[in-house]
Amino acid sequence: QVQLVESGGGLVQAGGSLRLSCAASGIIFSINAMGWYRQAPGKQRELVATMTSYGSRNYANSVAGRFTISRDYAKNTVYLQMNSLKPDDTGVYFCNADLRATRTGANRSYWGQGTQVTVSS
Repeated sequence: QVQLVESGGGLVQAGGSLRLSCAASGIIFSINAMGWYRQAPGKQRELVATMTSYGSRNYANSVAGRFTISRDYAKNTVYLQMNSLKPDDTGVYFCNADLRATRTGANRSYWGQGTQVTVSS
């Protein structure tokens, strides 16, 4: 089984910073990409940032220049450094990993349980 465990959410004032972490554990052969998505109340889940195993990064327009995604490949961990936070950044942040559990297995997408980020004005 594969587990994704997030940490680092919390309450912060507008203009502040937070750093999210997500560690993947279990039976993992290879990870293709890891990333972060968020869901605000009453809205659909949306992409925040992703990073492939080759180091290619992709950001939502709304966070580009403020958020930075990074990975520790040895630890199967992805981070999201969030600076200059705005109230619109409030939501539950979910970690995602696209990976293969075995050498011959298919790629599958796994999700963490989510961590709450609240930005007060």
